[in-house]
Amino acid sequence: MALDQLETTLKKQWRLGQSIVLCWAFDPNGLLTIVVPHYFLGNFTSPSHPSGDGQKNEDFIRQLISGSRFKAHDEIFENASRLGVAPSFIKLDSPLDTGDASIEMIDEMIKRYSLGHEESRAVALFDIADFSLFRPFEQASQLNSLSYSMNSAYSKLKREGVEVNFARTTTGDGYYVWNRDLGAFPNVDLLTFFLLVLIDNAVAREKSQTGTVPTLRSAFHIGSHYELSQAEGINPTVFSYIVGDVTIKLARLIDTVPPAGIHMGDFMANLPDASLLVGPAEFLRYSRDELLDMSGLRIDEKQLSDIQFESWSAGQSEARLIEVTDKHGMSQGAHNVGFAIDLEGMPLALGMRNR
Repeated sequence: MALDQLETTLKKQWRLGQSIVLCWAFDPNGLLTIVVPHYFLGNFTSPSHPSGDGQKNEDFIRQLISGSRFKAHDEIFENASRLGVAPSFIKLDSPLDTGDASIEMIDEMIKRYSLGHEESRAVALFDIADFSLFRPFEQASQLNSLSYSMNSAYSKLKREGVEVNFARTTTGDGYYVWNRDLGAFPNVDLLTFFLLVLIDNAVAREKSQTGTVPTLRSAFHIGSHYELSQAEGINPTVFSYIVGDVTIKLARLIDTVPPAGIHMGDFMANLPDASLLVGPAEFLRYSRDELLDMSGLRIDEKQLSDIQFESWSAGQSEARLIEVTDKHGMSQGAHNVGFAIDLEGMPLALGMRNR
């Protein structure tokens, strides 16, 4: 079968991760790809590149690996010339279907051997406070509790017609979490998911014994990143991890978040069905309204009846931008988040005001 033969050849080109497949095109006798060593992109986008166009080169690479890797036949030769490399030819014993379904299937296969770039994606970071101070059994219990809160939030939202196709990678004492789907709706859905995870965790903490349910430090941001497939033994997998501006800023943010605190980055992004870019306050209001519109949403068998933001929370009267400076002297803005919920008469406050 042509697809099996293609997979076998791509794995050889990938060479256990030594090389990256940047893009592909159909050829009458098979497939054309552009394959470069993993170190090529760092050299090509370096400010010291002989062309003197390191930033232009980086912009070109970002465009090349954003979205679909499928290119027109002539375009792949133009891209190869711009990179200073030659396309690779994959000869197949039988022709590939060139319809949309086949293109999508091949594209997903290629991406496992590639590197991707996304310009605007929401990412959440959950960090367990004082994780290293707990006994190993307590650490395992806390990570399991956080995982359960995420699975529970996913299940609750799915029952309400909101499916968050979330992925996560561990930080050791927490998780980066993002929506595999892209766009304004997936970004705001991830924030709704983020808030619901925090609510589920807070309710569990009220009922738990010490050490079993974590106190979280949490952050949310929207920004750009690169995405790589994880290797499993000698094979790439369908699972991926992300690194870039959004994760770097989240890592800097989380260092200043107090236990039980919630911060959001200082971003501008699109809400669904809106042409103007808006900031964290508008995203929070949208997600709050989305949660309250879910008539069937219940936490610990109780209906979520109200969510009110604290006066010092993002977008409220006493809100102020927090300046975060990391150990390297890099600064960025952050927004504090605090809100009170009502579960059928049971009040619960979330977030921590920065002094």
